[in-house]
Formats: sequence, structure tokens, C-alpha cells
Amino acid sequence: MQKEKKIDFSRLMTVGEVAKRSGIAVSTIHFYESKGLIKSIRTNGNQRRFDSVVLRYISIIKVAQKVGISLEEIKEALGIYPVGTKLTVEQWRELSIRWREDLDQRIQKLTRLRDEMDWCIGCGCLSLKECPLRNPEDILGDDGVGPRILERP
Repeated sequence: MQKEKKIDFSRLMTVGEVAKRSGIAVSTIHFYESKGLIKSIRTNGNQRRFDSVVLRYISIIKVAQKVGISLEEIKEALGIYPVGTKLTVEQWRELSIRWREDLDQRIQKLTRLRDEMDWCIGCGCLSLKECPLRNPEDILGDDGVGPRILERP
């Protein structure tokens, strides 16, 4: 039988301390916890306490969101490890590799949008012969919905 580990609550952070150190609102911490992205330990008085590893999780969540990775994708990627696990360098590397292909595709789409649209946005489509969005007779509709030209491989 496994011996239960005694928790030293004096070394844990309150939700307010986590908010201050991470730069996010207490409500966001509660939201992340409700989504299963982070976890807290409850004191005998039912107050939340967090291990310092939660700051790493919040950092990766914030960075991932800034580059357009959804919370669901973040949860899926972090979900291969038990919530609150202190990840190793190798585990963080695996995590970034999982997102690399998706990020490369996003970068390609954003670069294409920047390069093909910057001269045309707001032009009123005065140069339809050169417009990258031009779709005469809706021929691209046969290939599917959405911005087919911009989403090409």
C-alpha cells in the first residue's frame, strides 16, 4: 500500500499570489482550473493552493494562446501528462514538436495573407484581373467553401 504524501501548505501559493506572479486575473486562474488545464490543492478550509509548477503551465498557456493555439489544443497537448506534473526539458520539447507543424502552417497562411492582400485591402477591387481573391463564375465553389485561393497548399 502506498503511503500518502503529506502536503506542506506553507510552500504553496494562494490564487492571489499566482495571479500576481503570472500577471493574469484570479478569474482566469479559476477558468483554467475549470477547464482542467491547471489544478489546485484544497486546504482543510477549502481554500485553493497551487504548487509553483502552475506558473510554468500558465506561461505556456499564455504563449500558446498568443500564437493562436486554442485552449482545447493546449489541453489536448498538456493532457498526455498528469495535470500539475513538473515537466522535463524533453517533455517540453515533445510539446513544442507537437505544435510545430500547425504553427508552420499558420505562419505560411499569415505570410500569404500579408504578401497577397496588403496591396488590395481597401482598394475597392479596382484591379479584378490581378486580385488574388478573384473567382470568376464561382469556379472555385466546386472545390469547396471558404477562401479557396488563400487556403491553397
